[in-house]
Amino acid sequence: MYKFIVKSDNEKIALVEALFNNIGAVIHTTESKNGKYTSISINVLMRNPDAVIDKYKEVAEKVEGVISL
Repeated sequence: MYKFIVKSDNEKIALVEALFNNIGAVIHTTESKNGKYTSISINVLMRNPDAVIDKYKEVAEKVEGVISL
């Protein structure tokens, strides 16, 4: 399971979702109480631990201001 937090910007949310497209991911988004931030939870089965780390790095490189948990 991956978990990211981004500012509630539809473009950033769509970019994170697009990075996990076509790999069988189940994606759930939750907006914060005041609507300033959005939590993105992604459930997906990866090939190996290196693939998990590579995906975290890819998201960090492509999405500005993302917080990875």
